[in-house]
Amino acid sequence: MKASIFKIGFSFFFMASLCVNVMYAQDKKAEVKNSIEARQFVFSAQTALPFSGSSRQLTPEYELKISKESVTSYLPYFGRSYSASYNSSDGGFKFTSVKFDFIAKPGKKGGWDISIKPKDVTDVRELSLIISENGYATLHVTSENRQPISFSGYITAIK
Repeated sequence: MKASIFKIGFSFFFMASLCVNVMYAQDKKAEVKNSIEARQFVFSAQTALPFSGSSRQLTPEYELKISKESVTSYLPYFGRSYSASYNSSDGGFKFTSVKFDFIAKPGKKGGWDISIKPKDVTDVRELSLIISENGYATLHVTSENRQPISFSGYITAIK
């Protein structure tokens, strides 16, 4: 008797937690969709994937912030550079662009493919974001003077 009450209680708890998880996932999808359509979101990089070399886990401060007015990048760089930088302390992709092309297309599995081409930044040719419905994303950075690099992370809305 006690075992069947325990099974019923456990089943009820399992179903309730499953419903909460489904509602959270739907809310997250709606938040990601709305922030991309409004062009107000932040890509938070968690892992750097250099063209050559091993991947590196990143600290939370590295991000790419996108708004209608600007694109602000604070991302590290690991890889080969084809020309020396004048400022040796600036080793990453740290810039703010106010002149850029922003193209968002629907992705293959319900996400988005976003291309950002800054016109007022000399080193970065293109920033390509591949975003899932749930907000997980991969950022590919193509540079004029450096090997390409990718970052994996997630998207959050700017509030």
